[in-house]
Amino acid sequence: METKRFIIGLGEALWDVLPEGKKLGGAPANFAYHAGQFGLDTIAISALGEDALAEETIEALKEHGLNYLMPRVPYPTGTVQVTLAEGGIPTYEIKEGVAWDNIPYTDEMAEIAKNARAVCFGSLAQRNKVSRENIRKFLADTPADCLKICDINLRQQFYSKEVLEDSFRLCNILKINDEELVVVNRMFGYDGLDMRQTCEKMVQDYGLKMLVLTCGTNGSYVFTDDGLTSFQDTPKVEVADTVGAGDSFTGSFCACILNGKPVQEAHKTAVQVSAFVCTQNGAMPVIPDKLKTV
Repeated sequence: METKRFIIGLGEALWDVLPEGKKLGGAPANFAYHAGQFGLDTIAISALGEDALAEETIEALKEHGLNYLMPRVPYPTGTVQVTLAEGGIPTYEIKEGVAWDNIPYTDEMAEIAKNARAVCFGSLAQRNKVSRENIRKFLADTPADCLKICDINLRQQFYSKEVLEDSFRLCNILKINDEELVVVNRMFGYDGLDMRQTCEKMVQDYGLKMLVLTCGTNGSYVFTDDGLTSFQDTPKVEVADTVGAGDSFTGSFCACILNGKPVQEAHKTAVQVSAFVCTQNGAMPVIPDKLKTV
């Protein structure tokens, strides 16, 4: 019997605590959920506390039909306090010393790593040494043909040049947005280069297969190691909320590439799915079938 190969979202599992209530967040679950809608076997890997919120997390994951591997650790389940300033502008306080800062590396995780088709990780989950080291062990145990996607997420003070540089070297697909690119440009001394030149240089410098750059309403790009550039406009839609839109882009793009679609086709699908998610409340709506064959 052929061993099942998984697409993995690896990193933070947390709840966004909003003025109107709380909802499950964290890129790994969002990524795994959306990649799974394209018929792939997916799993979200993180850690949970020994508390009531952990039980709620498991219920929410089951409700969305998500496979998960989230060992219990003696730290509280992660939360993000979201407060709305004047004009409804949100500010985030990501709690520290939580379960996903302390993801262990278990035998079960090592087995999944050995059979990974793709794994998506970010910079936020590497803010603490324990999770950082175990994420790297996981990546080191993946097969040579595994897609390793780094979707960086520069939040508060939870990143450093060292963590970012290591992450760029550990991945073969990098996803970054235009605001993050400005920070990276300054941090890595790419001053004087325009956006395209920076992206092309990063592909070369870090031996990437692809770099995906999203620019909000100004469209998105994919730069590949063989010199291809794909551009897609951002569709104009009635936005309900943008929660999870970036993760839906990454999940659907990854799934399309693994399903053998050309880069431009995968890019177009990712853009359409992301736009659809913006029209829905919450990060995990069901994607209409017609969008999976864009």
